[in-house]
Amino acid sequence: METLQKICLVLTIVGALNWGLIGLLDFNLVATIFGSGSILEKLIYILVGIAGIVNIGILFNHIESH
Repeated sequence: METLQKICLVLTIVGALNWGLIGLLDFNLVATIFGSGSILEKLIYILVGIAGIVNIGILFNHIESH
């Protein structure tokens, strides 16, 4: 489970950095790398969204354990 959590954390960080680039520079790194509107771009966004949901669960598990 720890490996899955680390993968999800990395994906969430990638998503956060991409949103930061969009907000600051109006530059979408994911669309630039994978092509705007491509299946791969959508897959990356889906994976980042799932990773965010997993991280919410990790946050609540951590809070409950204390």
